[in-house]
Amino acid sequence: MTHPPHHEPEAPRDLVGIGIGPLNLSLAALAHPLAELDTAFYDQRPSFDWHPGLLIDGATLQVPFLADLVTLADPTSPWSFLNYLKTRDRLFPFYFAERFHIQRAEYDAYCRWVADSLPALHFAHQIDAVRWNAERDVFEVDFTHISTDGHAQDAGRTYARNIVLGVGTAPHVPEPLGPLVDAPHVPVIHAADYLQHREALLAAEHVTVIGAGQSGAEVFLDLLRHRPTGHEKIHWLARTEAFAPMEYSKLGLEHFTPDYTRYFHALTEPVRDRLVSAQWQLHKGIDAGTIAAIHDELYRRTLNGGWPQAVLTPGVAVRTAGRIATTKIELHLEHIQQGTRTRLTTDAVVLATGYRERPLDRILAGLDPYLRRDTSERPRIDDQFRMVLAPTVTGSIYVQNAALHTHGVGTPDLGLAAWRSATILNSLTGKEPYPLPRRTAFTTFGLQQPDRIPPSRRIRALTPLVEGR
Repeated sequence: MTHPPHHEPEAPRDLVGIGIGPLNLSLAALAHPLAELDTAFYDQRPSFDWHPGLLIDGATLQVPFLADLVTLADPTSPWSFLNYLKTRDRLFPFYFAERFHIQRAEYDAYCRWVADSLPALHFAHQIDAVRWNAERDVFEVDFTHISTDGHAQDAGRTYARNIVLGVGTAPHVPEPLGPLVDAPHVPVIHAADYLQHREALLAAEHVTVIGAGQSGAEVFLDLLRHRPTGHEKIHWLARTEAFAPMEYSKLGLEHFTPDYTRYFHALTEPVRDRLVSAQWQLHKGIDAGTIAAIHDELYRRTLNGGWPQAVLTPGVAVRTAGRIATTKIELHLEHIQQGTRTRLTTDAVVLATGYRERPLDRILAGLDPYLRRDTSERPRIDDQFRMVLAPTVTGSIYVQNAALHTHGVGTPDLGLAAWRSATILNSLTGKEPYPLPRRTAFTTFGLQQPDRIPPSRRIRALTPLVEGR
């Protein structure tokens, strides 16, 4: 897409977004009706896609359909999931389906519908650098156009009073398996690429799945369902001590509310760091329905006597890994509790080992002198999702899904996307285009009552934005 006709190339935009995943797509959708805002969002991919390798048939979101891009901030938005269904003449089928959790493929199609409708989105643009221009009081954003065949073309620059980073996460590959993933013709893939390699994995004599989160469970179940009874030849290994269900009780889910996010942000850095690692079952466990489906499938395969050739072993670490000849992979395993070791020979490995926040150092190298960091050298982020910068920088840099260390387990959760986007827009405008609830949980986190005044009522309006319109 090109710039809208009314925009002068040298004129600074009010907000430039870097990355177009669901979180920045939510922000773009909620920003669209705000006529006073001039926004643009950039992504190096040719079009929107959301975890295409994991859109396994039947796999559902772990949040209800109300956790779409906009509804929990503005139920009247034209970009709601229900309005998407209406435009497709599918409201009545959805009504009778009685589904609170929609399939991932349907969520991806919904997001594509929104992305195709928003003029502020610019795909095939790779962001190269962001700098602060002190003379003009704006950020300079350098980018490169990417051709349809993936090659760099001409370079460009845009200017922004404010930035929002939504570059998301990247697949994590454990160090012992890194060389095998990078080696050609070796069937060791991350679960993020599962569907692209599914046929080859089904054809493999023996497959090993590593990782006990939702992705690992879904990949294991899909492989199990499509391998012959009595000849499954599949291992499922994980470092965690059990194939544990995700915490999904109603009060447990209140950890994914704005109330808990504010409480977590106000804690000290050491306490926050301890909580992030201790609360893994809130967001890294397995949906109870998926666990039940796996057990049902394993049980079905015992009906004619015998046990399926499927091995499920938690509490196992991969120490090292290597190739045997040209077609086999050898995993050196250690059982953490027993202290025992063994070797496993397999024909293919699927790494369901999760994701990590993408490093921002390359993009933000030019801003390093202005960034304020915590004791672990991570960016400090305030309660409005802004990086803490030197006072000489009058613009703001907001972050999406890059604040686990300051905002807790709800950081990547789709259920908080609309609320966070509304918080950013309220902060950016200095007004309250999206009134937010004062209270969102029955649980009172901490002995002191939290400050439930929405951030937009506690901040000073941004002078350039208000007066420049």
